[in-house]
Amino acid sequence: RAAAEAELALREEEELRRRGGRGMGRSAGFYGALAEVEQDEDDDARAARRGVFSRRLDEEEQDLDDQLDEDMDDEERYENEEEVNLEAFDVPLREWIAQDRTRREVSRKFRNFLAQYTEDDGDDDGDGGGGGGDPDGGGEDGQPSNRRRRRKASPLYEQRIRAMCAANRSTLEVSYLHLMAKEPIIAIWIADAPRDMLDILNETATRYTLRMFPSYGSIADEIDVRVSDVPILDSLRDLRRSHLDCLVKVNGVVTRRSSVYPQLKMAYYDCIKCKYVLGP
Repeated sequence: RAAAEAELALREEEELRRRGGRGMGRSAGFYGALAEVEQDEDDDARAARRGVFSRRLDEEEQDLDDQLDEDMDDEERYENEEEVNLEAFDVPLREWIAQDRTRREVSRKFRNFLAQYTEDDGDDDGDGGGGGGDPDGGGEDGQPSNRRRRRKASPLYEQRIRAMCAANRSTLEVSYLHLMAKEPIIAIWIADAPRDMLDILNETATRYTLRMFPSYGSIADEIDVRVSDVPILDSLRDLRRSHLDCLVKVNGVVTRRSSVYPQLKMAYYDCIKCKYVLGP
Protein backbone atom coordinates (compact mmCIF):
# COMPACT_ATOMS: atom_id res chain seq x y z
CA ARG A 1 0.00 0.00 0.00
CA ALA A 2 2.82 2.39 0.86
CA ALA A 3 4.54 1.65 -2.46
CA ALA A 4 1.29 2.31 -4.34
CA GLU A 5 0.75 5.63 -2.61
CA ALA A 6 4.34 6.64 -3.32
CA GLU A 7 3.88 5.77 -7.00
CA LEU A 8 0.63 7.77 -7.18
CA ALA A 9 2.32 10.71 -5.52
CA LEU A 10 5.20 10.54 -7.97
CA ARG A 11 2.83 10.45 -10.96
CA GLU A 12 0.84 13.37 -9.62
CA GLU A 13 3.98 15.40 -9.03
CA GLU A 14 5.19 14.74 -12.55
CA GLU A 15 1.79 15.77 -13.91
CA LEU A 16 1.94 19.04 -11.97
CA ARG A 17 5.42 19.75 -13.24
CA ARG A 18 4.31 19.19 -16.85
CA ARG A 19 1.48 21.68 -16.35
CA GLY A 20 3.84 24.20 -14.80
CA GLY A 21 2.30 23.89 -11.36
CA ARG A 22 4.17 23.80 -8.12
CA GLY A 23 3.37 21.52 -5.30
CA MET A 24 4.46 18.74 -3.08
CA GLY A 25 2.76 15.56 -4.21
CA ARG A 26 -0.90 14.72 -3.94
CA SER A 27 -1.47 17.08 -1.04
CA ALA A 28 -0.43 20.12 -3.06
CA GLY A 29 -3.65 20.30 -5.04
CA PHE A 30 -5.78 19.79 -1.97
CA TYR A 31 -4.02 22.43 0.14
CA GLY A 32 -3.89 24.85 -2.78
CA ALA A 33 -7.66 24.58 -3.25
CA LEU A 34 -8.16 24.86 0.51
CA ALA A 35 -6.03 28.01 0.62
CA GLU A 36 -8.14 29.55 -2.15
CA VAL A 37 -11.35 28.69 -0.31
CA GLU A 38 -9.98 30.11 2.93
CA GLN A 39 -8.86 33.24 1.10
CA ASP A 40 -12.33 33.68 -0.35
CA GLU A 41 -13.92 33.10 3.03
CA ASP A 42 -11.51 35.55 4.68
CA ASP A 43 -12.39 38.22 2.12
CA ASP A 44 -16.11 37.69 2.70
CA ALA A 45 -15.69 37.67 6.44
CA ARG A 46 -13.48 40.72 6.27
CA ALA A 47 -16.02 42.56 4.16
CA ALA A 48 -18.77 41.55 6.58
CA ARG A 49 -16.72 42.69 9.55
CA ARG A 50 -15.94 45.97 7.88
CA GLY A 51 -19.61 46.47 7.14
CA VAL A 52 -20.60 45.72 10.74
CA PHE A 53 -17.81 47.92 12.10
CA SER A 54 -18.68 50.82 9.82
CA ARG A 55 -22.36 50.51 10.70
CA ARG A 56 -21.46 50.45 14.39
CA LEU A 57 -19.34 53.57 14.01
CA ASP A 58 -22.15 55.28 12.11
CA GLU A 59 -24.62 54.33 14.83
CA GLU A 60 -22.33 55.59 17.58
CA GLU A 61 -21.72 58.86 15.74
CA GLN A 62 -25.45 59.21 15.11
CA ASP A 63 -26.21 58.58 18.80
CA LEU A 64 -23.61 61.18 19.79
CA ASP A 65 -25.02 63.69 17.32
CA ASP A 66 -28.55 63.01 18.54
CA GLN A 67 -27.45 63.49 22.16
CA LEU A 68 -25.69 66.75 21.32
CA ASP A 69 -28.70 67.96 19.33
CA GLU A 70 -30.97 67.06 22.22
CA ASP A 71 -28.74 68.94 24.67
CA MET A 72 -28.66 71.94 22.33
CA ASP A 73 -32.45 71.85 22.02
CA ASP A 74 -32.81 71.66 25.80
CA GLU A 75 -30.45 74.58 26.32
CA GLU A 76 -32.22 76.67 23.70
CA ARG A 77 -35.56 75.85 25.27
CA TYR A 78 -34.26 76.76 28.72
CA GLU A 79 -32.86 80.02 27.37
CA ASN A 80 -36.32 80.96 26.16
CA GLU A 81 -37.91 80.22 29.53
CA GLU A 82 -38.78 83.04 31.87
CA GLU A 83 -35.98 83.85 34.29
CA VAL A 84 -36.47 82.47 37.79
CA ASN A 85 -35.84 84.70 40.80
CA LEU A 86 -33.54 82.42 42.77
CA GLU A 87 -33.81 84.51 45.93
CA ALA A 88 -37.60 84.26 46.15
CA PHE A 89 -38.15 81.00 48.03
CA ASP A 90 -39.90 80.09 51.27
CA VAL A 91 -38.71 76.49 51.68
CA PRO A 92 -35.42 75.05 52.94
CA LEU A 93 -32.53 75.77 50.60
CA ARG A 94 -31.87 72.17 49.63
CA GLU A 95 -35.53 71.62 48.72
CA TRP A 96 -35.46 74.78 46.61
CA ILE A 97 -32.32 73.68 44.78
CA ALA A 98 -33.84 70.24 44.12
CA GLN A 99 -36.66 71.74 42.05
CA ASP A 100 -36.25 71.41 38.28
CA ARG A 101 -36.80 75.05 37.42
CA THR A 102 -34.26 76.11 40.05
CA ARG A 103 -31.68 73.64 38.74
CA ARG A 104 -32.23 74.88 35.19
CA GLU A 105 -31.79 78.50 36.25
CA VAL A 106 -28.60 77.73 38.18
CA SER A 107 -27.30 75.77 35.20
CA ARG A 108 -28.12 78.64 32.83
CA LYS A 109 -26.35 81.19 35.03
CA PHE A 110 -23.28 79.02 35.45
CA ARG A 111 -23.14 78.31 31.71
CA ASN A 112 -23.26 82.03 30.99
CA PHE A 113 -20.53 82.53 33.58
CA LEU A 114 -18.28 80.01 31.82
CA ALA A 115 -18.95 81.58 28.44
CA GLN A 116 -18.62 85.24 29.40
CA TYR A 117 -16.23 85.69 32.33
CA THR A 118 -12.94 87.28 31.30
CA GLU A 119 -9.86 88.44 33.14
CA ASP A 120 -10.98 92.03 32.50
CA ASP A 121 -14.05 91.36 34.65
CA GLY A 122 -11.82 90.62 37.62
CA ASP A 123 -9.72 93.72 36.93
CA ASP A 124 -12.80 95.91 36.60
CA ASP A 125 -14.25 94.58 39.83
CA GLY A 126 -11.08 95.49 41.67
CA ASP A 127 -10.80 98.99 40.23
CA GLY A 128 -11.70 101.91 42.40
CA GLY A 129 -14.12 104.62 41.48
CA GLY A 130 -11.68 107.50 41.72
CA GLY A 131 -10.52 109.70 38.90
CA GLY A 132 -12.44 112.01 36.64
CA GLY A 133 -13.56 111.36 33.15
CA ASP A 134 -16.03 109.07 31.53
CA PRO A 135 -15.09 105.36 31.91
CA ASP A 136 -16.51 104.57 28.49
CA GLY A 137 -15.27 107.71 26.77
CA GLY A 138 -12.09 109.73 26.86
CA GLY A 139 -10.18 110.85 29.94
CA GLU A 140 -9.67 114.35 31.16
CA ASP A 141 -6.92 114.93 28.60
CA GLY A 142 -9.06 113.67 25.74
CA GLN A 143 -7.15 110.37 25.47
CA PRO A 144 -9.17 107.15 25.23
CA SER A 145 -9.51 105.35 28.54
CA ASN A 146 -7.83 102.05 29.40
CA ARG A 147 -11.08 100.15 29.08
CA ARG A 148 -11.60 101.40 25.54
CA ARG A 149 -8.00 100.80 24.51
CA ARG A 150 -8.01 97.35 25.95
CA ARG A 151 -8.82 94.69 23.43
CA LYS A 152 -11.66 92.37 24.29
CA ALA A 153 -10.26 89.32 26.06
CA SER A 154 -11.39 85.78 25.41
CA PRO A 155 -13.43 84.00 28.10
CA LEU A 156 -11.17 82.81 30.88
CA TYR A 157 -12.89 79.50 31.57
CA GLU A 158 -13.03 78.53 27.92
CA GLN A 159 -9.25 78.83 27.96
CA ARG A 160 -9.12 76.65 31.06
CA ILE A 161 -11.39 74.07 29.45
CA ARG A 162 -9.14 73.94 26.38
CA ALA A 163 -6.07 73.50 28.61
CA MET A 164 -7.89 70.80 30.59
CA CYS A 165 -8.81 68.88 27.45
CA ALA A 166 -5.30 69.27 26.01
CA ALA A 167 -3.96 67.54 29.14
CA ASN A 168 -6.72 64.87 29.10
CA ARG A 169 -7.90 65.91 32.55
CA SER A 170 -11.42 65.95 33.95
CA THR A 171 -11.17 68.66 36.63
CA LEU A 172 -12.13 72.29 36.08
CA GLU A 173 -10.98 74.74 38.75
CA VAL A 174 -13.38 77.65 39.34
CA SER A 175 -12.47 80.59 41.55
CA TYR A 176 -14.91 81.37 44.32
CA LEU A 177 -13.99 85.05 44.04
CA HIS A 178 -14.96 85.06 40.34
CA LEU A 179 -18.32 83.52 41.16
CA MET A 180 -18.86 86.01 43.97
CA ALA A 181 -18.19 88.88 41.60
CA LYS A 182 -20.46 87.72 38.74
CA GLU A 183 -22.97 85.29 40.27
CA PRO A 184 -23.04 85.90 44.04
CA ILE A 185 -26.14 83.79 44.65
CA ILE A 186 -24.38 80.72 43.21
CA ALA A 187 -21.31 81.39 45.34
CA ILE A 188 -23.40 81.69 48.51
CA TRP A 189 -25.31 78.51 47.75
CA ILE A 190 -22.07 76.62 47.11
CA ALA A 191 -20.98 77.50 50.64
CA ASP A 192 -24.34 76.53 52.17
CA ALA A 193 -25.20 73.44 50.08
CA PRO A 194 -22.05 72.31 48.26
CA ARG A 195 -23.15 68.76 47.48
CA ASP A 196 -26.37 69.82 45.75
CA MET A 197 -24.75 72.70 43.90
CA LEU A 198 -21.69 70.79 42.70
CA ASP A 199 -23.93 68.18 41.09
CA ILE A 200 -25.49 70.92 38.97
CA LEU A 201 -22.15 72.58 38.20
CA ASN A 202 -20.56 69.26 37.20
CA GLU A 203 -23.40 68.47 34.82
CA THR A 204 -23.28 71.96 33.30
CA ALA A 205 -19.49 71.89 32.90
CA THR A 206 -19.71 68.46 31.25
CA ARG A 207 -22.27 69.66 28.71
CA TYR A 208 -20.31 72.82 28.04
CA THR A 209 -17.12 70.84 27.44
CA LEU A 210 -18.88 68.44 25.08
CA ARG A 211 -20.23 71.39 23.12
CA MET A 212 -16.67 72.59 22.60
CA PHE A 213 -15.17 69.11 22.08
CA PRO A 214 -17.91 66.60 21.15
CA SER A 215 -15.59 63.56 21.24
CA TYR A 216 -14.17 64.31 24.70
CA GLY A 217 -16.79 62.05 26.25
CA SER A 218 -14.66 59.06 25.26
CA ILE A 219 -11.86 60.40 27.51
CA ALA A 220 -13.82 61.69 30.52
CA ASP A 221 -17.36 60.72 31.41
CA GLU A 222 -17.88 63.74 33.65
CA ILE A 223 -16.15 67.03 34.34
CA ASP A 224 -15.67 67.74 38.04
CA VAL A 225 -15.80 71.36 39.17
CA ARG A 226 -13.38 72.24 41.97
CA VAL A 227 -13.86 75.50 43.87
CA SER A 228 -10.72 77.43 44.81
CA ASP A 229 -9.88 80.76 46.45
CA VAL A 230 -12.42 80.44 49.25
CA PRO A 231 -11.78 83.65 51.23
CA ILE A 232 -12.67 82.50 54.77
CA LEU A 233 -10.21 80.25 56.60
CA ASP A 234 -11.64 78.35 59.58
CA SER A 235 -9.62 76.86 62.40
CA LEU A 236 -9.98 73.15 63.06
CA ARG A 237 -10.77 73.90 66.68
CA ASP A 238 -13.62 76.20 65.66
CA LEU A 239 -15.53 73.64 63.58
CA ARG A 240 -18.93 72.88 65.07
CA ARG A 241 -22.09 71.04 64.17
CA SER A 242 -23.28 74.05 62.17
CA HIS A 243 -20.45 73.45 59.70
CA LEU A 244 -21.79 70.03 58.70
CA ASP A 245 -22.69 69.76 54.98
CA CYS A 246 -21.16 73.20 54.34
CA LEU A 247 -18.11 74.28 52.40
CA VAL A 248 -15.25 75.11 54.76
CA LYS A 249 -11.60 75.95 54.28
CA VAL A 250 -9.16 74.75 56.91
CA ASN A 251 -5.41 74.63 57.37
CA GLY A 252 -3.68 71.67 58.98
CA VAL A 253 -1.08 68.91 58.73
CA VAL A 254 -2.00 65.42 57.56
CA THR A 255 -0.59 62.88 60.03
CA ARG A 256 -2.27 59.72 58.76
CA ARG A 257 -3.93 58.69 55.55
CA SER A 258 -5.72 55.63 54.27
CA SER A 259 -4.88 53.73 51.13
CA VAL A 260 -6.28 54.84 47.79
CA TYR A 261 -9.43 53.03 46.74
CA PRO A 262 -9.77 53.25 42.95
CA GLN A 263 -13.20 53.42 41.39
CA LEU A 264 -13.61 50.68 38.81
CA LYS A 265 -15.51 51.91 35.76
CA MET A 266 -14.35 49.59 32.97
CA ALA A 267 -12.86 46.09 33.26
CA TYR A 268 -11.30 43.60 30.83
CA TYR A 269 -10.69 39.95 31.72
CA ASP A 270 -8.00 37.84 30.04
CA CYS A 271 -8.46 34.07 29.99
CA ILE A 272 -5.24 32.38 31.10
CA LYS A 273 -5.82 29.29 28.95
CA CYS A 274 -7.16 30.61 25.64
CA LYS A 275 -6.00 34.24 25.97
CA TYR A 276 -9.49 35.46 25.09
CA VAL A 277 -10.28 39.01 26.21
CA LEU A 278 -13.73 39.48 27.71
CA GLY A 279 -15.21 42.90 28.28
CA PRO A 280 -15.97 45.58 28.96
